[in-house]
Amino acid sequence: MGQNGHAGRAVCPADHRTALPRPTPGQPCPGRLRTERPALRLALSGSLPVIRLVPPGQEEPIRMKRTSLRPRTTLALGLCVPLTVVLATGAVGAAAAATRPAQATHPAQAAHLAPATSPASAGHGHARGLVPPHVYAPYFETWTKDSIPAVARHSGAPYLTLAFLQTPKRGSCSVAWNGSPNRLVGPGDPYIAQIRKLRAMGGNVVPSFGGFSADQGATEIADSCTSVPKIAKVYEKVVTTYGVTRLDMDVEAKSLDNKAGIARRSAAIKMLQEWAAKTHRTVQIVFTIGVEPSGLPGNCFNVLKSAAAHGVRFTVNIMAFDYYIQASKTGIEIGAAAVKALNATHLQLGHFYPGRSQSRLWALEGVTLLPGIDDYPKKTEVTYLPDASRVENFAAAHKLPELSIWAIERDNGGCPGTIDSNHCSGIKQKAWAFSHLLELFTKR
Repeated sequence: MGQNGHAGRAVCPADHRTALPRPTPGQPCPGRLRTERPALRLALSGSLPVIRLVPPGQEEPIRMKRTSLRPRTTLALGLCVPLTVVLATGAVGAAAAATRPAQATHPAQAAHLAPATSPASAGHGHARGLVPPHVYAPYFETWTKDSIPAVARHSGAPYLTLAFLQTPKRGSCSVAWNGSPNRLVGPGDPYIAQIRKLRAMGGNVVPSFGGFSADQGATEIADSCTSVPKIAKVYEKVVTTYGVTRLDMDVEAKSLDNKAGIARRSAAIKMLQEWAAKTHRTVQIVFTIGVEPSGLPGNCFNVLKSAAAHGVRFTVNIMAFDYYIQASKTGIEIGAAAVKALNATHLQLGHFYPGRSQSRLWALEGVTLLPGIDDYPKKTEVTYLPDASRVENFAAAHKLPELSIWAIERDNGGCPGTIDSNHCSGIKQKAWAFSHLLELFTKR
């Protein structure tokens, strides 16, 4: 994702008639990334580096954005694993089946049925502290100096996903906002007071781990720290410090091919969920990963495969933007592409969990949009308000658990025609127009 960006993804070309990605023989799996530290970003197309200057005194951002890694780039995230192979793996099917009895309700529902215990450091965590089962939770760029409650008040979006938490350096087993050493998670973090104010307004936050710069630079906690118990303790510390009931895992870039990191993340989350059950807490897990209109690519699906094999309960948040499709001059309809991606992912999840009803499968799946112009230089991938409305209607009709955007700081029309801005959408719109539209999803 953008500067504090959303996840990158390894994507395989797919036949339009099926949801199963099909890699071209001998070709590396293309994909896209979120770029997070835009102060210096290399152009993956082989052009000269694009230099972005950070204003004096302002921290370098970690952002959510996906830069395409289709054949135009020299960087390969690794060979794409055909999804048919993933689904046919006996061990995976057995693991998924083994987890089903414990998941009589879908992850979001199961979490909401559990009582929540709140830490004193973050205010009262009664039932109001739970994230609604159907919620609009846009990403909030933590590298900015924006106030969480102020943004929520002005935008009308009381639930925010805070991006991102990562380690200050490789090999570390602690996390900080934007990876800044002076923003380590702990009792002195100013976000604690801001989150308390937000809860008084009826809202809540979802801390997000990862993002492109962390996943690409090995500072994502599961890639950086080699101790599963220590990773689990970090997750627990975030839950207790901020009194949250949901964590977002933004997995992209090199993290998609880090098998050891993927396994550690799954094992640590399982330990977290076991701890939550013993301490009577609610901790929901969301995996934010990339998608194509034809569905989830193999590398991304492996993240879910590992989580299921470890018995983790989770939902999936697909990023419906940055496709880098060679479209006509008129562009593609992003709303239609997002709906197609949701339907394709639904079919894939149905193969993975064959015993689940349609409603329970939809309850596993959320979607994130990028308001305005995405990273594709041709400006043919643009999300307009009617696209967002179409996705919101689809999400409401199918009772999806989550809608989001990257990022709420972009929800304004202050830079018409600009590609890939962290501060505006690049299209003509009123301030907070996307949030005002999508917030209806929470209120339905």
